[in-house]
Amino acid sequence: MKKLLLLYSSTDGHTIKILERIKNNLDNILDSDILSLDQTSSTNLEAVECIIIGASIRYGRHKPSVYKFIKQHKSILENKVTGFFNVNAVARKLDKNEVNTNPYMKKFLKLSGWKPNLLSVFAGKISYPSYGFFDKHMIRFIMWMSKGPTDITQTYEFTDWQKVDDFSMQIKNLNKQEY
Repeated sequence: MKKLLLLYSSTDGHTIKILERIKNNLDNILDSDILSLDQTSSTNLEAVECIIIGASIRYGRHKPSVYKFIKQHKSILENKVTGFFNVNAVARKLDKNEVNTNPYMKKFLKLSGWKPNLLSVFAGKISYPSYGFFDKHMIRFIMWMSKGPTDITQTYEFTDWQKVDDFSMQIKNLNKQEY
């Protein structure tokens, strides 16, 4: 069975939840593991056929570790079946939820210089009750400015799970083609 490595950079855990859905969709097809990008130092990336990276956005940026990982392992990534997706609240808007319309994906592709086989953008989750004081009020202000939900007693999940399932099937189909 082919080996799939699902890597994440997550702030609040929603990216991990998305990767778990992808893993469950592909478990009978690909042998897969989910790891933090920070846990890959002891992982033999050469031993896997497919690498998918999911990364969250907070305050308009990916964590620096995302770019660091790609820079360190770019030659390996370029010789594998790869995919990348980002998770952000801006993608809740129909005009910002595709690879070519999402500002964070455009910025990522430009800054990373990496061209994965598959790309996607998923709307994330706002969980006001779980945030500390600063994040709660900063995110509320950003949501107010962008006409998003501002009730700090609520959690709002924007993820289109069918889109996640479709991305899983793209991974499956690409792995059939490549090997």
